Amino acid sequence: MRLSRIVLLLALSLSSLALPMLAAAQSVTAGDITVHYSAIPTTTLTPDVARQYGITRSASRALINIAVRKGKLGSDVAVPSKVSATVTNLNGQRQSLVLREVKEGDAVYYLGETRIDGHETLSFEIEVTPTGRSEPIRASFRQEFF
Repeated sequence: MRLSRIVLLLALSLSSLALPMLAAAQSVTAGDITVHYSAIPTTTLTPDVARQYGITRSASRALINIAVRKGKLGSDVAVPSKVSATVTNLNGQRQSLVLREVKEGDAVYYLGETRIDGHETLSFEIEVTPTGRSEPIRASFRQEFF
């Protein structure tokens, strides 16, 4: 049931969509590869989940979660990838995020944390190069945190 952990993290991201503008859960597809990404305040994680993944649970922290999948939904498989992400605040301050790869059974995903300051809007840029491919897949999104 290790795949259920990635599903849990993504579900936490999706469930927080009920709170207006709190989280974005999105994806981009290039050929048979789909990159899923979301950003959430770390306070939306339970203490047990945060502890299990070594995530700092704080009102001043946000988590980005990236998963790379190949194939059609339902029969897709995880694809190890080279993943990088940057975050920029409204003042133009840009930071490269440190992402760590998490492998659990057949699941592979990438987690990174960044600081948030109260009510803040951050712009994320993601670059993913799946194993066996030379061209990266790029995505960008803005996320407002409260």
